[in-house]
Amino acid sequence: MSRGVRPFVLAVVTCVVTAIVGTLWASSASAHGFTSTVYVDVTSTGGGHLRTELEVEYDLLVVSSADAGGDDALFQAGTDAFDDGDAGEQAAALAAHADTVLAYLDAGYTVASDDEACAATQVGAVTMTVREGVPYAAFVLDHDCSAGDGAYEVTSTLFADSEGYVKGVKAIVTYEIDHQHGSAALDAEHPSFSTEQTTSERFWEFFRLGSEHLLTGFDHILFLLALIAGSRRPREIILAATAFTVAHSITFLLAATGLVDVPSLLVEPIIALSIAVVAGWYLWRVWQRGPEATELDVTGSGHFLLDRAGWLRIGVVFCFGLVHGLGFAGALGIDEPWSWTLLWSLLVFNIGIETAQLAIIAVVYPVLAGVRRGSPRAGLWVTGAIAAAVAAMGTYWFVERLVRG
Repeated sequence: MSRGVRPFVLAVVTCVVTAIVGTLWASSASAHGFTSTVYVDVTSTGGGHLRTELEVEYDLLVVSSADAGGDDALFQAGTDAFDDGDAGEQAAALAAHADTVLAYLDAGYTVASDDEACAATQVGAVTMTVREGVPYAAFVLDHDCSAGDGAYEVTSTLFADSEGYVKGVKAIVTYEIDHQHGSAALDAEHPSFSTEQTTSERFWEFFRLGSEHLLTGFDHILFLLALIAGSRRPREIILAATAFTVAHSITFLLAATGLVDVPSLLVEPIIALSIAVVAGWYLWRVWQRGPEATELDVTGSGHFLLDRAGWLRIGVVFCFGLVHGLGFAGALGIDEPWSWTLLWSLLVFNIGIETAQLAIIAVVYPVLAGVRRGSPRAGLWVTGAIAAAVAAMGTYWFVERLVRG
């Protein structure tokens, strides 16, 4: 067996093993690894009253509220409606068990003024919507805060980790109250915020949210690993990362401000496909060129000293980066009107993403580069194995997301 083929054989074996492990991991994740996002929009209606538009994932609401209230009938009716996929039936199931559902929401979501909880009542009927391809239940709540001092605190502990159904739920809050407006991100460690929070406090929340989104987004991390493994020189990973950053920043801002709206049914499979393609590209190069797969075909001073294959790869990365930006925007779900406050919140969120991305590159690339310098053959094996594992997961996710629809 030639030296060039051996790394590819190892990569194929790794690919098969990873596909099996990935299947088992995905099966486990379906029961314990999901997370969710709660969307909150708070506005003032005058006279010390606030109005909340609260959107929560339907199936989680059914399970959590039925469990908290011991309402087996809600669980049965709600899950049947979920399985049927009928929005009208889902809304009817929640309406028929409104006391149980509202008791759960009242315990997990509060608005307070002057340290006193504002009494909440439902306004109108529950409606159904869809976010990221998942059914959401939307409630309108009126909060009587007339006895308070005009400073408000919003708290969300809905779908806590302790319930055992999901992990790391975040609540994305937008508000416009008495000429004050802004956004906040709440989670288990930071479940509350005040409408009188400082600009630095609000921006820190979005920086942290952006960093955590990338570091906990396994698909985005695998895409970065595919980029790093297939990059032959520092300038190539720098240019590829820059192309990815520029591309996803464009669509992130457009989507988060509502100027572009692409269904998650298209975005999520393409993100998975991008992982498989970028990783598979490097495997194909290894198959074709063997030990020379890490060499650049350039002479002289060229543009940034990249060859044609390098520029083509960067172009592909840019195109896929546009799609990843739509995925990043889906983590926020902010659709408030354009404002400088909104713009800065989005930019800080994006800076958080870039900081986490650069941290991963700064840790992983030098290690792989060191292995390549010490032993080019070992470097080829290691990067080939990484690319194969990433390609396997990307392919699995692509098929799974297409089937799931």
